[in-house]
Amino acid sequence: MKRLNPDNTAPSASQPSATASALYTGKAPGKRGTFRKNRELLALSLPGVLFKLVFSYLPLIGLVLAFKDFRYDKGILGSNWIGFKNFEFFFTSEDAFRITRNTILYNVGFILLTTVIALALAIALNEVTKRFMKVYQTALFLPHFLSWVVVGYIALAFLDHEKGFINQWLIQFGAEPIKWYQEAQHWPFILNLVHLWKSVGFATLIYYAGIIGLDSSLYEAAKIDGAGRWQMVTRITIPLLTPLILILFILDIGKIFRADFGLFYFIPNNSGMIYSSTDVIDTYVFRSLKVVGDLGMSTAVGLYQSVVGFVLVLCTNAIIKKINHENALW
Repeated sequence: MKRLNPDNTAPSASQPSATASALYTGKAPGKRGTFRKNRELLALSLPGVLFKLVFSYLPLIGLVLAFKDFRYDKGILGSNWIGFKNFEFFFTSEDAFRITRNTILYNVGFILLTTVIALALAIALNEVTKRFMKVYQTALFLPHFLSWVVVGYIALAFLDHEKGFINQWLIQFGAEPIKWYQEAQHWPFILNLVHLWKSVGFATLIYYAGIIGLDSSLYEAAKIDGAGRWQMVTRITIPLLTPLILILFILDIGKIFRADFGLFYFIPNNSGMIYSSTDVIDTYVFRSLKVVGDLGMSTAVGLYQSVVGFVLVLCTNAIIKKINHENALW
């Protein structure tokens, strides 16, 4: 006769425990139907997993080209190993310092400007009336969906030497027209402005979603205590959004050695006269691949960007973890 084991009592000698049964059968308890139970979620994630596999992981095989003198007739496996010569060619060139400097400085400016202004706009959206909220959100978010080709033509309409809107206005006020695509000193301001216009809306909506998720009872208690709007922003909103701000900051630091190719290629119209201010690592790699056809050097520069970005993410997260463990990404 089968012995019953009441709840909250130790299993009898004749009734094996769940752990013993798992060891005997070789299967962990509760794992048998995991995939069947979550098949809908797995099916939904399948396109994203395949996208990452095809476009992010399979191309990693090509990193071997960074250490080879690639020849089309020999292929990837048959090309000769040359070690770090592709890296030496890049770092000893006169362009290495210039494009690295431009890439870092532009990205630092983008991170700081976008974070500050997006946070300010998100707080402002939370304070305005809800009647025109959709209008404000659409106006901010619409530039995000425009391709850089379209934005490049918009910029050309403003900056064209002969028929551009800005030069036409300057002529009307008696000033001399500016040759925007021939004078490099104007482009740090132009590129920061264009990037801010296109990207600030998406960042604003992220921060606005974070503000909506905050506990409203904190604001009600602050109002009862006599706190003003500015005090609630500085004492409640910003401190509670700090983890979100730091997470986005860490992710942006990982991309500090990767410039937005469309921004730096289409907006300056690939003008060689302003390369000193507009040329970055990504545009340099594109031209070296397009003009010279050197796959090895292009791959070496791309690997250099990825490794440095990965190290920066680890270092930034470690620093934030030292300051406040709860705000770290992992």
